[in-house]
Amino acid sequence: MAANMVRRSGWGSAKRLGLVACRKYSGGGIGSSYPNIPLTAPLPGSPKPVFATLDSQEGFETKVTTLENGLRVASQNKFGQFCTVGIPPSIRGPRYEAKYLGGISHFLEKLAFSSTAQFGSKDEILLTLEKHGGICDCQASRDTTMYAVSAEARGLDTVVSLLADVVLQPRLSDEEIEMSRMAVRFELEDLNMRPDPEPLLTEMIHAAAYRENTVGLNRFCLPENIERMDREVLHSYLRNYYTPDRMVLAGVGIEHEQLVECARKHLLGVEPVWGGGKAPDVDRSVAQYTGGILKLEKDMSDVSLGPTPIPELTHVMIGLESCSFLEEDFIPFAVLNMMMGGGGSFSAGGPGKGMFTRLYLNVLNRHHWMYNATSYHHSYEDTGLLCIHSSADPRQVREMVEIITREFILMAGTVGEVELDRAKTQLQSMLMMNLESRPVIFEDVGRQVLATGARKLPHELCLLIGKVKAEDVRRVATKMLRQKPAVAALGDLSELPAYEHIQAALASKDGRLPRTYRLFR
Repeated sequence: MAANMVRRSGWGSAKRLGLVACRKYSGGGIGSSYPNIPLTAPLPGSPKPVFATLDSQEGFETKVTTLENGLRVASQNKFGQFCTVGIPPSIRGPRYEAKYLGGISHFLEKLAFSSTAQFGSKDEILLTLEKHGGICDCQASRDTTMYAVSAEARGLDTVVSLLADVVLQPRLSDEEIEMSRMAVRFELEDLNMRPDPEPLLTEMIHAAAYRENTVGLNRFCLPENIERMDREVLHSYLRNYYTPDRMVLAGVGIEHEQLVECARKHLLGVEPVWGGGKAPDVDRSVAQYTGGILKLEKDMSDVSLGPTPIPELTHVMIGLESCSFLEEDFIPFAVLNMMMGGGGSFSAGGPGKGMFTRLYLNVLNRHHWMYNATSYHHSYEDTGLLCIHSSADPRQVREMVEIITREFILMAGTVGEVELDRAKTQLQSMLMMNLESRPVIFEDVGRQVLATGARKLPHELCLLIGKVKAEDVRRVATKMLRQKPAVAALGDLSELPAYEHIQAALASKDGRLPRTYRLFR
């Protein structure tokens, strides 16, 4: 009766508002007064839509010009009044700090867009960008660092001038370096206190997979190196890696000739604040995959930030070497990673959440006690790492590890046509949807031009994804399983299997851990 009253009340309200006379429901079910009409059918009487078009396929291509000093200028057309322009220095990141204090890139990220020869403070830079509706950002990864500005296209000259000053003429004052020390300390404290262990586990799995070389070096500054960072140390690193032939000026949403003209004006013949000359000591090391285990015993019983308690969990990440993004096998590995998918047990699902991926269907849906099972694929210019992150109660870590090793073995088994087609379609749609964002296009242009001198267009990548067959996925998975595993473990590790047992499970036919027997517990 209460339900009927609610319905009558709602109906009466709608009637009073005059909605009943003008609105009829057409759900297509029993009693519907309208047939099902597809969304592709135009509304009667509506004007014909007019879409922006490019004259030819050339309009989609990324144009690249190399200046006299070796600097490459790359641009990509995109409609709109705003543009994104930036400088991603090549061969520059934590992976190249073997001969330097670890953490230089972390410091330079914090010092980005501070005072320069032209601007007295960060506030002046922000005020200058504000006149053109602009924002700036700097993000460091393991192999490169992106200095980027998004602003109105008519302010391009100002933006390029500002970028040239920020990259080549930073003051690096004592006050700014001290502020960066405080920011780095805070970030390190936050990294160890946050309930989400993903950033820390990612650091650990790289350190285990590439022991003390290239991408295995710390992305974050070590606490003991914070006080040792000064202008001289930073300049010695910049002198070697911030050279024109190792940089790209990338732009999205502007005319190529205009960007080249600005590059010649502000980046050609400019003397950096640390001095010129040929870089004498450039690290050209190739990543060496070693495998291994890195464990961190940590009390995870009280990581809640609010009134809702988070259960105590142990986190284990297992990885194997995949391939470089320059190799042909990169596409099958990307499809394999999408096919594995996964996520957290509390994910809301919905479009694009991968509820039909293997780690959902075979792991999270069958083992209610597992809180997380997610696949990740990290790829670099000379190597790659495919890994699965899993989380569970500390008492069930051994069973959790065995479930994950079994999933690794099944990668080289039968691949259904339906799941393969779904993974390929999802990968293609994710690629195209991500490229709706101008900053993402900028990063894609910068990274591809840095690595290869050109850029593969999205439709080319979609064609390559569409050509992946089940035997390609099985082949790359079989090749990957021949490697030693890399293991990162965080939390209560009393039930964590020995590394040799995990390695044996990945080398077996069924992925099962060797049986162990205990007389006493």
